Amino acid sequence: MLPRVLIYRDMLLPRSETFIVNQAERLKRYRPYYAGTTKIDGLPLPEERTLLFHGRGLLGKLGNVAYRRSGVSPHVTRILMRVQPSLVHAHFGFDATHVLRLCRAFRLPLVVTLHDYDVTSSDADLLSLSPHYADYIRRRPQLNQRATKFLAVSQHIKEKAIARGFSREKIVVHYIGVDTEIFRPSPERGREPIVLFVGRLVPKKGVAYLVRAMAEVQRNHPKVELVVVGTGPLLEELRAQAANSLTAYRFVGALPPAEVRAWIARASIFCAPSVTAASGETEGLPITVLEALASGCPVVSTVHAGIPEAVTHGENGFLAPESDSELLARHLLELVTNRDLADRFGKSARSRVLERFDLRQQTAVLETLYDDAVAGSFWRSPWARSLQNSLSMVIGRKDVQR
Repeated sequence: MLPRVLIYRDMLLPRSETFIVNQAERLKRYRPYYAGTTKIDGLPLPEERTLLFHGRGLLGKLGNVAYRRSGVSPHVTRILMRVQPSLVHAHFGFDATHVLRLCRAFRLPLVVTLHDYDVTSSDADLLSLSPHYADYIRRRPQLNQRATKFLAVSQHIKEKAIARGFSREKIVVHYIGVDTEIFRPSPERGREPIVLFVGRLVPKKGVAYLVRAMAEVQRNHPKVELVVVGTGPLLEELRAQAANSLTAYRFVGALPPAEVRAWIARASIFCAPSVTAASGETEGLPITVLEALASGCPVVSTVHAGIPEAVTHGENGFLAPESDSELLARHLLELVTNRDLADRFGKSARSRVLERFDLRQQTAVLETLYDDAVAGSFWRSPWARSLQNSLSMVIGRKDVQR
Protein backbone atom coordinates (compact mmCIF):
# COMPACT_ATOMS: atom_id res chain seq x y z
CA MET A 1 0.00 0.00 0.00
CA LEU A 2 1.30 3.42 -0.91
CA PRO A 3 1.98 5.81 1.98
CA ARG A 4 -0.65 8.50 2.21
CA VAL A 5 -0.35 12.27 2.41
CA LEU A 6 -3.06 14.63 3.60
CA ILE A 7 -3.18 17.66 1.30
CA TYR A 8 -4.61 20.30 3.63
CA ARG A 9 -6.46 23.48 2.70
CA ASP A 10 -9.15 25.02 4.93
CA MET A 11 -11.47 25.47 1.94
CA LEU A 12 -11.66 22.61 -0.55
CA LEU A 13 -10.81 23.96 -3.10
CA PRO A 14 -10.90 27.39 -4.83
CA ARG A 15 -11.14 27.23 -8.63
CA SER A 16 -8.00 29.32 -8.97
CA GLU A 17 -5.91 26.65 -7.22
CA THR A 18 -5.72 23.99 -9.91
CA PHE A 19 -1.98 23.83 -9.22
CA ILE A 20 -2.69 22.05 -5.90
CA VAL A 21 -4.72 19.29 -7.53
CA ASN A 22 -2.39 19.00 -10.51
CA GLN A 23 0.60 18.52 -8.24
CA ALA A 24 -1.12 16.05 -5.91
CA GLU A 25 -2.57 13.89 -8.68
CA ARG A 26 0.88 13.49 -10.28
CA LEU A 27 2.29 11.80 -7.17
CA LYS A 28 3.52 8.28 -7.92
CA ARG A 29 4.77 6.98 -4.58
CA TYR A 30 2.30 8.69 -2.25
CA ARG A 31 -1.50 8.58 -2.38
CA PRO A 32 -3.07 12.02 -1.85
CA TYR A 33 -6.12 12.67 0.33
CA TYR A 34 -7.64 16.16 0.43
CA ALA A 35 -8.53 17.40 3.92
CA GLY A 36 -10.12 20.63 5.14
CA THR A 37 -12.86 22.17 7.24
CA THR A 38 -15.15 23.52 4.50
CA LYS A 39 -16.27 22.14 1.11
CA ILE A 40 -16.97 24.94 -1.35
CA ASP A 41 -18.34 25.08 -4.88
CA GLY A 42 -14.87 25.00 -6.37
CA LEU A 43 -12.64 22.49 -8.06
CA PRO A 44 -13.94 18.93 -8.40
CA LEU A 45 -12.10 16.53 -6.09
CA PRO A 46 -12.17 12.71 -5.88
CA GLU A 47 -15.02 12.04 -3.46
CA GLU A 48 -13.46 8.93 -1.94
CA ARG A 49 -10.32 10.92 -1.04
CA THR A 50 -11.91 14.15 0.18
CA LEU A 51 -12.21 14.45 3.95
CA LEU A 52 -13.92 17.12 6.05
CA PHE A 53 -12.70 17.69 9.58
CA HIS A 54 -16.16 17.98 11.10
CA GLY A 55 -19.01 15.54 11.57
CA ARG A 56 -22.75 15.75 11.04
CA GLY A 57 -25.40 17.36 13.22
CA LEU A 58 -24.99 18.77 16.71
CA LEU A 59 -22.27 16.29 17.66
CA GLY A 60 -20.42 17.26 14.53
CA LYS A 61 -20.59 20.94 15.44
CA LEU A 62 -19.39 20.21 18.96
CA GLY A 63 -16.59 18.09 17.56
CA ASN A 64 -15.59 20.92 15.24
CA VAL A 65 -15.39 23.27 18.24
CA ALA A 66 -13.19 20.72 19.99
CA TYR A 67 -11.00 20.44 16.90
CA ARG A 68 -10.52 24.19 16.59
CA ARG A 69 -9.60 24.48 20.27
CA SER A 70 -7.35 21.47 20.67
CA GLY A 71 -6.48 20.30 17.17
CA VAL A 72 -8.19 16.94 17.69
CA SER A 73 -11.73 15.60 17.94
CA PRO A 74 -13.32 12.14 17.84
CA HIS A 75 -14.27 12.67 14.18
CA VAL A 76 -10.80 13.82 13.16
CA THR A 77 -9.28 10.93 15.12
CA ARG A 78 -11.47 8.47 13.21
CA ILE A 79 -10.34 10.02 9.93
CA LEU A 80 -6.68 9.75 10.80
CA MET A 81 -6.99 6.20 12.08
CA ARG A 82 -8.79 5.20 8.90
CA VAL A 83 -6.47 6.94 6.43
CA GLN A 84 -3.24 6.50 8.42
CA PRO A 85 -1.36 9.32 6.70
CA SER A 86 2.41 9.43 6.75
CA LEU A 87 2.48 13.23 6.67
CA VAL A 88 0.47 16.40 6.14
CA HIS A 89 1.18 18.83 3.31
CA ALA A 90 -0.51 22.19 3.95
CA HIS A 91 -0.77 24.91 1.33
CA PHE A 92 -0.34 28.52 2.53
CA GLY A 93 1.04 29.43 5.94
CA PHE A 94 -2.36 30.46 7.27
CA ASP A 95 -3.85 27.03 6.73
CA ALA A 96 -0.78 25.31 8.12
CA THR A 97 -1.33 26.91 11.54
CA HIS A 98 -4.72 25.16 11.70
CA VAL A 99 -3.13 21.71 11.61
CA LEU A 100 -0.22 22.41 13.94
CA ARG A 101 -1.84 20.87 17.00
CA LEU A 102 -3.16 17.94 14.99
CA CYS A 103 0.31 17.16 13.67
CA ARG A 104 1.76 17.47 17.14
CA ALA A 105 -0.91 15.25 18.72
CA PHE A 106 -0.43 12.51 16.11
CA ARG A 107 3.29 13.12 15.61
CA LEU A 108 2.85 13.67 11.89
CA PRO A 109 5.48 15.50 9.83
CA LEU A 110 4.20 18.80 8.44
CA VAL A 111 5.33 20.12 5.05
CA VAL A 112 4.11 23.64 4.20
CA THR A 113 4.09 25.31 0.78
CA LEU A 114 4.46 29.09 1.05
CA HIS A 115 2.89 30.70 -2.02
CA ASP A 116 2.69 34.49 -1.94
CA TYR A 117 0.55 36.69 0.30
CA ASP A 118 1.09 34.39 3.30
CA VAL A 119 4.64 35.76 3.57
CA THR A 120 4.61 38.96 1.48
CA SER A 121 1.68 40.91 2.97
CA SER A 122 2.42 43.05 6.00
CA ASP A 123 0.90 42.03 9.33
CA ALA A 124 -0.95 45.35 9.49
CA ASP A 125 -2.56 44.72 6.12
CA LEU A 126 -3.53 41.18 7.04
CA LEU A 127 -5.25 42.46 10.17
CA SER A 128 -7.06 45.12 8.14
CA LEU A 129 -8.41 42.39 5.86
CA SER A 130 -9.67 40.15 8.66
CA PRO A 131 -9.18 39.81 12.42
CA HIS A 132 -8.82 36.06 11.86
CA TYR A 133 -5.27 36.69 10.64
CA ALA A 134 -4.30 37.67 14.18
CA ASP A 135 -4.28 33.97 15.02
CA TYR A 136 -1.85 33.29 12.16
CA ILE A 137 0.45 36.11 13.25
CA ARG A 138 0.40 34.82 16.82
CA ARG A 139 1.07 31.23 15.78
CA ARG A 140 3.68 31.96 13.15
CA PRO A 141 6.63 31.35 15.53
CA GLN A 142 5.09 27.98 16.49
CA LEU A 143 4.67 27.14 12.82
CA ASN A 144 8.31 27.96 12.19
CA GLN A 145 9.37 25.78 15.10
CA ARG A 146 7.16 22.75 14.51
CA ALA A 147 6.89 22.43 10.74
CA THR A 148 9.25 19.87 9.28
CA LYS A 149 9.89 21.65 5.98
CA PHE A 150 8.80 24.79 4.12
CA LEU A 151 8.58 24.77 0.33
CA ALA A 152 8.90 28.21 -1.26
CA VAL A 153 7.43 28.45 -4.76
CA SER A 154 10.27 30.76 -5.84
CA GLN A 155 13.56 32.14 -4.61
CA HIS A 156 11.74 35.43 -4.06
CA ILE A 157 9.28 33.76 -1.68
CA LYS A 158 12.13 32.09 0.17
CA GLU A 159 13.75 35.47 0.80
CA LYS A 160 10.44 36.98 1.91
CA ALA A 161 9.83 34.04 4.27
CA ILE A 162 13.26 34.46 5.85
CA ALA A 163 12.52 38.17 6.33
CA ARG A 164 9.29 37.13 8.10
CA GLY A 165 11.29 35.03 10.56
CA PHE A 166 11.06 31.57 9.02
CA SER A 167 14.14 29.40 9.48
CA ARG A 168 16.47 29.49 6.50
CA GLU A 169 17.53 25.90 7.21
CA LYS A 170 13.96 24.61 6.81
CA ILE A 171 13.13 26.37 3.53
CA VAL A 172 13.60 24.73 0.15
CA VAL A 173 12.81 26.43 -3.15
CA HIS A 174 10.48 24.06 -4.96
CA TYR A 175 8.82 25.10 -8.20
CA ILE A 176 5.42 23.45 -8.57
CA GLY A 177 5.71 23.29 -12.35
CA VAL A 178 3.19 22.64 -15.13
CA ASP A 179 2.13 19.62 -17.12
CA THR A 180 4.17 19.93 -20.32
CA GLU A 181 2.15 17.20 -22.02
CA ILE A 182 -1.04 19.24 -21.69
CA PHE A 183 0.51 22.68 -22.12
CA ARG A 184 2.43 22.41 -25.35
CA PRO A 185 2.63 24.24 -28.68
CA SER A 186 -0.19 23.56 -31.15
CA PRO A 187 1.32 23.77 -34.67
CA GLU A 188 -2.05 23.04 -36.21
CA ARG A 189 -3.57 26.16 -34.60
CA GLY A 190 -2.23 29.49 -35.83
CA ARG A 191 -1.53 32.31 -33.41
CA GLU A 192 -4.06 35.15 -33.57
CA PRO A 193 -3.44 38.87 -32.91
CA ILE A 194 -4.36 38.50 -29.24
CA VAL A 195 -2.60 39.74 -26.12
CA LEU A 196 -3.80 37.47 -23.30
CA PHE A 197 -4.00 37.93 -19.55
CA VAL A 198 -5.12 35.14 -17.20
CA GLY A 199 -5.55 35.64 -13.46
CA ARG A 200 -7.52 37.18 -10.63
CA LEU A 201 -8.38 40.84 -11.07
CA VAL A 202 -6.68 42.15 -7.94
CA PRO A 203 -4.14 44.97 -7.46
CA LYS A 204 -0.97 42.85 -7.56
CA LYS A 205 -1.84 41.57 -11.04
CA GLY A 206 -1.34 45.06 -12.48
CA VAL A 207 -3.96 44.74 -15.22
CA ALA A 208 -4.60 48.50 -15.27
CA TYR A 209 -1.05 48.97 -16.61
CA LEU A 210 -1.73 46.41 -19.33
CA VAL A 211 -4.87 48.27 -20.41
CA ARG A 212 -2.83 51.48 -20.67
CA ALA A 213 -0.17 49.68 -22.69
CA MET A 214 -2.77 48.19 -25.02
CA ALA A 215 -4.13 51.67 -25.81
CA GLU A 216 -0.72 52.49 -27.30
CA VAL A 217 -0.54 49.12 -29.10
CA GLN A 218 -3.96 49.65 -30.68
CA ARG A 219 -3.07 53.15 -31.85
CA ASN A 220 -0.55 51.46 -34.11
CA HIS A 221 -2.29 48.10 -34.66
CA PRO A 222 -6.02 48.47 -33.97
CA LYS A 223 -6.79 44.81 -34.72
CA VAL A 224 -4.63 43.48 -31.87
CA GLU A 225 -7.15 42.45 -29.22
CA LEU A 226 -6.80 42.29 -25.45
CA VAL A 227 -8.43 39.22 -23.89
CA VAL A 228 -8.74 39.08 -20.10
CA VAL A 229 -9.55 35.72 -18.51
CA GLY A 230 -10.51 35.91 -14.84
CA THR A 231 -12.62 37.79 -12.38
CA GLY A 232 -12.18 39.67 -9.14
CA PRO A 233 -12.91 42.89 -7.25
CA LEU A 234 -11.38 45.13 -9.94
CA LEU A 235 -13.49 43.73 -12.79
CA GLU A 236 -15.88 46.64 -13.28
CA GLU A 237 -13.17 49.25 -12.82
CA LEU A 238 -11.04 47.56 -15.48
CA ARG A 239 -14.00 47.16 -17.84
CA ALA A 240 -14.65 50.90 -17.60
CA GLN A 241 -10.99 51.69 -18.22
CA ALA A 242 -10.94 49.46 -21.30
CA ALA A 243 -14.20 50.94 -22.63
CA ASN A 244 -12.70 54.43 -22.44
CA SER A 245 -9.39 53.64 -24.13
CA LEU A 246 -9.49 50.43 -26.22
CA THR A 247 -11.11 49.48 -29.50
CA ALA A 248 -10.75 45.69 -29.27
CA TYR A 249 -11.02 43.89 -25.95
CA ARG A 250 -12.87 41.08 -24.20
CA PHE A 251 -13.37 40.19 -20.55
CA VAL A 252 -14.44 36.55 -20.70
CA GLY A 253 -14.62 35.82 -16.96
CA ALA A 254 -13.30 32.79 -15.10
CA LEU A 255 -13.01 29.74 -17.34
CA PRO A 256 -12.39 26.01 -16.83
CA PRO A 257 -8.82 24.81 -17.42
CA ALA A 258 -9.49 23.42 -20.91
CA GLU A 259 -10.79 26.78 -22.13
CA VAL A 260 -7.83 28.60 -20.59
CA ARG A 261 -5.50 26.27 -22.51
CA ALA A 262 -7.39 27.05 -25.70
CA TRP A 263 -6.90 30.80 -25.23
CA ILE A 264 -3.18 30.34 -24.55
CA ALA A 265 -2.92 28.31 -27.76
CA ARG A 266 -4.63 31.12 -29.73
CA ALA A 267 -2.78 34.11 -28.29
CA SER A 268 0.31 35.65 -29.87
CA ILE A 269 1.55 37.11 -26.57
CA PHE A 270 0.88 36.39 -22.91
CA CYS A 271 1.18 39.41 -20.63
CA ALA A 272 1.61 39.29 -16.85
CA PRO A 273 2.02 42.93 -15.72
CA SER A 274 2.41 42.09 -12.02
CA VAL A 275 3.22 44.78 -9.44
CA THR A 276 3.81 45.00 -5.70
CA ALA A 277 0.52 45.94 -4.03
CA ALA A 278 0.28 48.79 -1.52
CA SER A 279 0.13 46.15 1.24
CA GLY A 280 3.48 44.73 0.15
CA GLU A 281 1.78 41.65 -1.30
CA THR A 282 3.51 40.16 -4.32
CA GLU A 283 3.25 37.15 -6.56
CA GLY A 284 5.19 33.99 -5.88
CA LEU A 285 5.69 32.70 -9.41
CA PRO A 286 2.42 32.76 -11.39
CA ILE A 287 1.57 29.33 -12.74
CA THR A 288 -0.11 31.00 -15.71
CA VAL A 289 3.27 32.39 -16.80
CA LEU A 290 4.71 28.87 -16.78
CA GLU A 291 1.67 27.55 -18.69
CA ALA A 292 2.18 30.15 -21.40
CA LEU A 293 5.91 29.42 -21.65
CA ALA A 294 5.24 25.68 -21.87
CA SER A 295 2.77 26.35 -24.69
CA GLY A 296 5.41 28.21 -26.67
CA CYS A 297 3.74 31.58 -26.16
CA PRO A 298 6.19 34.46 -25.61
CA VAL A 299 5.67 36.38 -22.37
CA VAL A 300 5.80 40.10 -21.68
CA SER A 301 5.94 40.68 -17.94
CA THR A 302 7.63 42.68 -15.19
CA VAL A 303 10.71 42.38 -13.02
CA HIS A 304 8.58 41.19 -10.14
CA ALA A 305 8.80 38.44 -7.53
CA GLY A 306 9.73 35.05 -9.03
CA ILE A 307 8.89 35.94 -12.64
CA PRO A 308 12.54 36.58 -13.67
CA GLU A 309 13.31 33.04 -12.45
CA ALA A 310 11.28 31.80 -15.45
CA VAL A 311 11.33 34.67 -17.96
CA THR A 312 14.75 35.81 -19.19
CA HIS A 313 14.61 39.21 -20.86
CA GLY A 314 15.45 38.99 -24.54
CA GLU A 315 15.54 35.18 -24.53
CA ASN A 316 12.03 33.84 -23.99
CA GLY A 317 10.17 37.09 -23.39
CA PHE A 318 10.51 40.71 -22.35
CA LEU A 319 10.52 42.22 -18.86
CA ALA A 320 9.71 45.80 -17.87
CA PRO A 321 9.95 47.53 -14.49
CA GLU A 322 6.79 47.34 -12.41
CA SER A 323 4.07 49.87 -13.36
CA ASP A 324 5.88 50.91 -16.57
CA SER A 325 3.02 50.76 -19.08
CA GLU A 326 5.05 52.67 -21.68
CA LEU A 327 7.79 50.02 -21.80
CA LEU A 328 5.19 47.23 -21.68
CA ALA A 329 3.66 48.76 -24.80
CA ARG A 330 7.02 48.92 -26.58
CA HIS A 331 7.71 45.26 -25.79
CA LEU A 332 4.25 44.21 -26.95
CA LEU A 333 4.65 46.18 -30.19
CA GLU A 334 8.02 44.60 -30.88
CA LEU A 335 6.55 41.11 -30.68
CA VAL A 336 3.43 42.08 -32.63
CA THR A 337 5.54 43.38 -35.52
CA ASN A 338 8.33 40.78 -35.43
CA ARG A 339 6.85 37.30 -35.83
CA ASP A 340 10.27 35.68 -36.23
CA LEU A 341 11.34 37.05 -32.86
CA ALA A 342 8.09 35.89 -31.26
CA ASP A 343 8.60 32.38 -32.69
CA ARG A 344 12.17 32.28 -31.41
CA PHE A 345 11.02 33.37 -27.95
CA GLY A 346 8.31 30.72 -28.01
CA LYS A 347 10.77 27.90 -28.72
CA SER A 348 13.11 29.12 -26.00
CA ALA A 349 10.18 29.40 -23.60
CA ARG A 350 9.24 25.76 -24.11
CA SER A 351 12.84 24.65 -23.57
CA ARG A 352 13.09 26.59 -20.31
CA VAL A 353 9.99 24.94 -18.87
CA LEU A 354 11.11 21.45 -19.90
CA GLU A 355 14.42 22.08 -18.18
CA ARG A 356 13.24 23.60 -14.88
CA PHE A 357 9.46 23.57 -14.49
CA ASP A 358 8.12 20.24 -15.77
CA LEU A 359 5.41 19.08 -13.35
CA ARG A 360 6.36 15.41 -13.41
CA GLN A 361 10.02 16.12 -12.70
CA GLN A 362 9.12 18.56 -9.95
CA THR A 363 6.64 16.17 -8.36
CA ALA A 364 9.34 13.48 -8.26
CA VAL A 365 11.51 15.97 -6.37
CA LEU A 366 8.57 16.66 -4.05
CA GLU A 367 8.31 12.98 -3.20
CA THR A 368 11.97 12.90 -2.15
CA LEU A 369 11.20 15.85 0.14
CA TYR A 370 8.29 13.83 1.55
CA ASP A 371 10.67 10.91 2.09
CA ASP A 372 13.03 13.14 4.05
CA ALA A 373 10.18 14.50 6.17
CA VAL A 374 8.80 11.04 6.93
CA ALA A 375 12.19 9.45 7.64
CA GLY A 376 12.27 10.60 11.25
CA SER A 377 8.56 10.31 11.86
CA PHE A 378 7.16 8.64 14.97
CA TRP A 379 4.79 6.57 12.83
CA ARG A 380 7.65 4.98 10.90
CA SER A 381 8.43 2.68 13.82
CA PRO A 382 6.79 -0.79 13.62
CA TRP A 383 5.39 -0.64 17.15
CA ALA A 384 3.77 2.73 16.44
CA ARG A 385 2.06 1.30 13.37
CA SER A 386 0.86 -1.61 15.43
CA LEU A 387 -0.58 0.85 17.96
CA GLN A 388 -2.29 2.78 15.19
CA ASN A 389 -3.86 -0.38 13.77
CA SER A 390 -5.10 -1.36 17.23
CA LEU A 391 -6.67 2.06 17.74
CA SER A 392 -8.34 1.76 14.36
CA MET A 393 -10.02 -1.46 15.49
CA VAL A 394 -11.18 0.13 18.75
CA ILE A 395 -12.52 3.30 17.15
CA GLY A 396 -13.99 1.50 14.15
CA ARG A 397 -13.47 2.12 10.46
CA LYS A 398 -16.63 4.11 9.86
CA ASP A 399 -17.16 5.98 6.66
CA VAL A 400 -16.14 9.57 7.17
CA GLN A 401 -18.05 12.60 5.94
CA ARG A 402 -16.89 13.69 2.53
